[in-house]
Amino acid sequence: MLAMSNLTGKYSDKNHSNTSQQENDNAKASDEMDPEIKKYLRGKGVSLKNLKDKKLKGKLSTKEALYKQSARNAAKVEQWLLPSEGGYLEAEGLEKTSNYKQEDIVREVDLLSSRKAFDIKLQEFGPYVVNYTLNGRYMVMAGRKGHLSIMEWKDLRLIKELQVRETVRDVKFLHNEQFFATAQKKYIYIYDRSGTEIHCLKDHTGPLRLEFLPKHFILASTNKYGILRYQDTSTGELISNHRTHLGRCDVMRMNPYNAVIALGHNNGTVTMWSPNMNTPLISMLCHYGPVTALAFDSQGHQMITAGNDGKVKIWDLRRYAPLHSYSCHAKSLDVSQTGLLAVGCESLIEIWRDALTTKQQRPYLKHHFVNGSQVQNLAFCPYEDVLAIGHSKGITSILVPGSGEPNFDTFVANPFETAKQRREKEIHSLLDKLQPEMIMLDPETIGAVQRSQRENKETKTQQAREANMQAAVAAGKNVVLKNKTKGRNKPSKRQKKKQDNVIRAKRPFIEQQLKKEQSLKKQKTDDLNLPKALERFVRK
Repeated sequence: MLAMSNLTGKYSDKNHSNTSQQENDNAKASDEMDPEIKKYLRGKGVSLKNLKDKKLKGKLSTKEALYKQSARNAAKVEQWLLPSEGGYLEAEGLEKTSNYKQEDIVREVDLLSSRKAFDIKLQEFGPYVVNYTLNGRYMVMAGRKGHLSIMEWKDLRLIKELQVRETVRDVKFLHNEQFFATAQKKYIYIYDRSGTEIHCLKDHTGPLRLEFLPKHFILASTNKYGILRYQDTSTGELISNHRTHLGRCDVMRMNPYNAVIALGHNNGTVTMWSPNMNTPLISMLCHYGPVTALAFDSQGHQMITAGNDGKVKIWDLRRYAPLHSYSCHAKSLDVSQTGLLAVGCESLIEIWRDALTTKQQRPYLKHHFVNGSQVQNLAFCPYEDVLAIGHSKGITSILVPGSGEPNFDTFVANPFETAKQRREKEIHSLLDKLQPEMIMLDPETIGAVQRSQRENKETKTQQAREANMQAAVAAGKNVVLKNKTKGRNKPSKRQKKKQDNVIRAKRPFIEQQLKKEQSLKKQKTDDLNLPKALERFVRK
């Protein structure tokens, strides 16, 4: 028995030494941690040396280990799942990137990228509008005189081409490349990939613009009478029918953050709509003239508007206030996944970099049509550095380095998906489909506790009182004290006077709060229905 106890003691000592050595190795590893891992850490770790509470020390050490492990996992994800980095054009010396022409860019890029720049001349059926699928693999184009075409644009492989012999004003893909909707002269028509007419939506009369909400499976349209309609493409139900009472409307965009539809009107206002309300959620006066174009950034927090007053304005939708503006008579706008802004004006296209955050002095790139083609529509291709331009004489695709997101998430959009993956994704999308009632300005309020009107009013009053008290305290601290005679100008006395000023500023707010609390307490005692024998024991 003695020998066994000795062996056990030796084994436990050895085990203890191994664990301590492992802890030292981990400490050294954390000291010499890779900078790629360090940037994901949550600051400096907690020092556990002086802690005496063993339970707290164990919990904190476990949390620190989890933080380090999550940082390592994030670094691995960046290393293996985000291998590509976006790149932009960089000028040398006194050169400017806006002076680079498309011929120069196409000459310098690789062979596969150079094939993405092309020009399709279709002078008889223009002007054209263009739309891409969510994964950027397919493109559909529609000419005003009835020409429709769907193609796998990277390989320049034409899938289907048809002539509807009717005016076509807009075209949009639905949830995938199998179906697309067109706004024709009288109604909206839905076609499949082979060009077969599937549906005719006769409730949508005289459509001008279309938008598809992919997470809700809703097709929205606006027409020449200023009527906004929502139709569920999965059930065929007409969800809502809103009259804007602002006349003809041919400017419409969807905010990707909350799926709210924004409409630009001839009186210079932009209204934001939800299918749940007959009145606009927000109405903003953006221009002193008709609104000609609208666009949102990929995060949905900034809106870009263009008007006939010759201004392109950037708006912060968190404050509903303008950030800055540019002088340009823009007819078409679009924003890429990385935040590049494309502006189309007559036969000139300008691409601006970082124009949403700070005001820029010159554009990032320019492209000019020598043959005088008028720009009708602009569309950045998702996950590709390509901008498609629909104009009066056909379709032009130009290279815009840095416009596309370099890394894609296959759960969101897969440019290389197979037919089986497409079917599975379609089923999952239908199962995860959001209801129209969930479309609102702030989608984060979904799942939160809905407060009563009285509680909201009390919260606002309390916040206003606190803000006023803070402003009064700040004013009391900033009071300039007079320099007095010797003995009356001591630092201690000056500090005491400052404190008295702060107390004097707080006093009316505290008195008001005490009066309110006393009135509430009195009201509670009055509401109590007690027998007369017990009323003497109620606190007053």
